[in-house]
Amino acid sequence: MMRIQILGPGCPRCDALEENVRTAVEALGLDARIEKVTDVGEIAGMGVFTTPALAVDGAVRSSGRVLSEQQVEELLQEESGA
Repeated sequence: MMRIQILGPGCPRCDALEENVRTAVEALGLDARIEKVTDVGEIAGMGVFTTPALAVDGAVRSSGRVLSEQQVEELLQEESGA
């Protein structure tokens, strides 16, 4: 199972990224667990200083921007090897 984390304080941009991630996961039919990480210390501990950010299986893949649904799909396809 893929672990996807949305990193951010819960702002509208974070919510938009989460929505795009959920839509992309559903469209691709992936077996994934989506988590929101709002703890600033944990986010900084992952090396993220601009949010929203997206991490897949513990590796930060995007930071400081809201990826589109299409961009999320492409990233997740790379990660899953599909």
